Amino acid sequence: MSSVPGKVILVVEHEDGTGPARMVEWIEERGPALELCRPWRGEEVPVSLDAYDGLLVLGGSMGPYEDERAPWLEGVRGLLRQAVARDLPTLAICLGAELLTVACGGKAGRAARPEVGLCGLTPLQECAEDAVFGPSAASGAALCAVQWHWEESAVLPDGAVPLLTSERCAHQAYRMGRRVWAVQFHPEVLAEDIAHWGREDAVPLRELGLDAGEIMREVEGEEGALRSVWGGVARRWADVVTGG
Repeated sequence: MSSVPGKVILVVEHEDGTGPARMVEWIEERGPALELCRPWRGEEVPVSLDAYDGLLVLGGSMGPYEDERAPWLEGVRGLLRQAVARDLPTLAICLGAELLTVACGGKAGRAARPEVGLCGLTPLQECAEDAVFGPSAASGAALCAVQWHWEESAVLPDGAVPLLTSERCAHQAYRMGRRVWAVQFHPEVLAEDIAHWGREDAVPLRELGLDAGEIMREVEGEEGALRSVWGGVARRWADVVTGG
């Protein structure tokens, strides 16, 4: 697809090593440009979305209420409320999803059973008609995604439309309005993107009885399916941004 002049997505990165990863190639091939904001490096979070056609909020190890650790979270929650009010195309990933949940009146908290590694996902009834996730659900193929979360959305905001669930986490994906999506999992990553997560979280992984090397091997084994499913989701979301 040729580029779409002037279409810009604001990307909020909360922590070193938690960037947009594969989303860069998948989204930019559909036309929009990505403008990366790294508040963890001291960059200011924009106060308005007036200059943007989409919003992508990424993950991070902090929780959605940890403003003392990450003082920019208040500003990000404000952007997410703006996005919902405008129905601006938005994709909120992991911490981003939790921030959207609490910004819009829902609740998040520690997961009873954290999910780390490759986990299966189950489409809910509403998923079939969803513009971004519906085609993947309709394919009939088993859905799986990379998970890496100790927190989760516990109570969704009023008006949220649940799309995906899993055995351990009820709210894996949901939509607000027509064009704001949240996912608890990480559609943007493959094994090489999360290798450093395994090294940094070696101790908490052992506490869960998990081995980082085994997780990487499992993810590598499903790389083809992950690229196909979540690359498709990312491209369809980018098409929403461009009006395609």
